[in-house]
Amino acid sequence: MRLASRRADAERLERQHANLAWARLAIFLSGAVLVGLLGRDSAPWLALPVLAFVPLLFAHARVLNRRDRALRAAGFYERGTARLTDVWQGSGARGERYRNPEHVYAEDLDLFGAGGLFELLVTTRTRAGEDLLASWLLAPAPPDAIRARQGAVAELAPRLDLREDLSVLGPDVDASVQTQDLLAWAAAPAHLTGTWPRIVLPLVAAVSTGLIIQWIWTGDPPDLLVPALALQGILALWFRHRAHHVAHGIERREQQLRVLATIMERIEREPVETPLLSSLRDRVRATGRSPADEIRRLARLIDILSSGHNQIFAPISALLLLGTQLAFAVEKWRVRCGPAVPHWLTAVAEYEALSALATYASEHPDHPFPSILDGQARFEAEAIAHPLLARASAVPNDVWLGTHAPHLLLISGSNMSGKSTLLRTVGLNAVLAQAGAPVRASLLRMTPLHIGATLRIQDSLQAGRSRFFAEISRISAVVSMTATTSVATGHLPPHQQPPAPAVLFLLDELLAGTNSHDRLQGATGILTGLVERHAIGLATTHDLALTAMAEGLGARATNVHFEDRFEDGTLTFDYRLKPGVVQTSNAIALMRAVGLDV
Repeated sequence: MRLASRRADAERLERQHANLAWARLAIFLSGAVLVGLLGRDSAPWLALPVLAFVPLLFAHARVLNRRDRALRAAGFYERGTARLTDVWQGSGARGERYRNPEHVYAEDLDLFGAGGLFELLVTTRTRAGEDLLASWLLAPAPPDAIRARQGAVAELAPRLDLREDLSVLGPDVDASVQTQDLLAWAAAPAHLTGTWPRIVLPLVAAVSTGLIIQWIWTGDPPDLLVPALALQGILALWFRHRAHHVAHGIERREQQLRVLATIMERIEREPVETPLLSSLRDRVRATGRSPADEIRRLARLIDILSSGHNQIFAPISALLLLGTQLAFAVEKWRVRCGPAVPHWLTAVAEYEALSALATYASEHPDHPFPSILDGQARFEAEAIAHPLLARASAVPNDVWLGTHAPHLLLISGSNMSGKSTLLRTVGLNAVLAQAGAPVRASLLRMTPLHIGATLRIQDSLQAGRSRFFAEISRISAVVSMTATTSVATGHLPPHQQPPAPAVLFLLDELLAGTNSHDRLQGATGILTGLVERHAIGLATTHDLALTAMAEGLGARATNVHFEDRFEDGTLTFDYRLKPGVVQTSNAIALMRAVGLDV
């Protein structure tokens, strides 16, 4: 219903835009006709089309802004519909700039890129908002921060009007608000200062304008007209370079400032209750000024400054020294409000990131918030499913790890049976949980966990690394995450060291790139070492000899498997996790099915 309404609004405003464009053309042609019919005597009569044209110009701009907003609102609901119908992959912001092959889980869990978790979540309009959302996915937050975000996300989730406004207010900006660029602009020294120009410039412009009006009305040029215009020209030339620098600076950032302005104004007037959202609103008022009032003033200055580029209004702008006067006004605004811009940007970024998670929560009302626990490592999930798969194809499973369950699930199974998908299911839901979002499960209880994974390890010809070397390097990084740290406390005795961070490891086809003897010995040592360091996690294998090592860990490890059926040339899976070691294999059947003589 909302999508149809926004599309209808856009069509209606498009018709208004066309009518106003024709009206502007008609007024311009009427002025040309007056000049053609009356010649020099047309000057007094030209005031009528000019006076009609100027308000029409501003009315047309308002209609265009409203039309563009209606189009963006329609796009907002189209993207939401795509997410709800599981056809969103590859159509949104992919976060390619955040990809890092050396990160311990980002590539393995498909956080970024087409069809990644970032693309599913991101609805931000500013670069700072995107950066913050990405940082939440790339590292776990402390427990108190997670709980605070959960409260804020739960409050924002039902506020569809707010989330629509945050996504569509302001002009459409392809590159989003550039945080560092705006911060540098806000902190730069002023190019136009002094009180006397702000008094003299409007006075000289008013005198020159009055003398020109007198000339048009009487037909005789006043004696003071030439000196007044000469003085005005001198002033314009004197400030030209600096005024151009200021105008160019504001024009380069106009679209960005409009986005920031409208979002800030919308945030300021939204009533909030949770502590995190209240603190964000208080933060933007840290300077003692209302961001909405300050931003509305800047928006008016930008509107008037932009109108000076219109071919008809440009002569009037030059006569009034409007560009120079507005450049002084912009600099005054920047000097006064520049220190507040960092507060505004950080508050908008956090609000946008929370709003993105709230959109996900609203579109998945059956996804609960996880319970974030204290104590030893735990991950207890019921009916947990892959958050990036279509609803119809995501098969839920129960996964219990930690205090009252095994620390290691050793997963065997045939090709394509669901082993790697389960690892990504656990990893992605852990990322969502520790970002403050709901999870795709009927229940999830977990302690904060540092994630390490080896699902998408690749060799590198440029770096001279084989896949096996890349894999053991990553495993080494995961193992090192379990070590106690002495960075913050200095070199303390072992009994005084802080506890090691809890680690969730997700190891796919462990050491598949080496011979069976070395694989068995190496994998047994790695998994045993991780469990003894109180890490929890999952490991998959095709090597059934490795499944015997679970017995050596007793209750701390258990074998589970996925199975398949190959009947009449058709391979089928149920993707259900079952206890014990897999008893079937489909490799030979698959090779024969594609025509290999084996």
